[in-house]
Amino acid sequence: MKPQMPFVLAQDPDADELLGSSPLALLIGMLLDQQIPMEKAFRGPKALQDRLGGSLDAATIASMDPLELEAAFSAKPAIHRFPAAMARRTADLCRTVAEQYGNRAQRIWTEAANGEDLFGRLAALPGFGPDKSRIFLALLGKQGGLQLQGWREASHPFGEPGTAMSVADIVDDETLAAVRTFKKEMKAAKAAGAK
Repeated sequence: MKPQMPFVLAQDPDADELLGSSPLALLIGMLLDQQIPMEKAFRGPKALQDRLGGSLDAATIASMDPLELEAAFSAKPAIHRFPAAMARRTADLCRTVAEQYGNRAQRIWTEAANGEDLFGRLAALPGFGPDKSRIFLALLGKQGGLQLQGWREASHPFGEPGTAMSVADIVDDETLAAVRTFKKEMKAAKAAGAK
């Protein structure tokens, strides 16, 4: 995976560098991106790597004692708001990468036939629902150098050019602010609709 530009998702140079060099780190960051600030989620893989002795390997994580992995997630500062649950989800994700993709996360997208196939592969991953899968697909297309027929259609609406809807659109402070504004407006609209 060769990102078109350095990622700025973690808002930390070392964590962002890892996201650009490790497909597994990027996948784990996306998994963690729920119910916590986006930057914290994408700093999670670097924190996990540091706590596991300096490397991220799907097969190693998948085969860890669940309590040890939970301890790595729970150490202060905790990697996620829900460390035990996210440690389990991360182990499940890593097990899938190890068993179905030969321990190479990038095979999920490099071996996909087209955008629709890649969407199906992502949606089948533990912890990835339809929207998370579309957003990750858009991130790969917009920033990860993915050149796969139909990726924009499969990631709709997140793959559309010129949007500021998700992590796929964050390339600098301005787009980060625009995505935050969009999410805040969507949350307010959802809350108003629920009344």
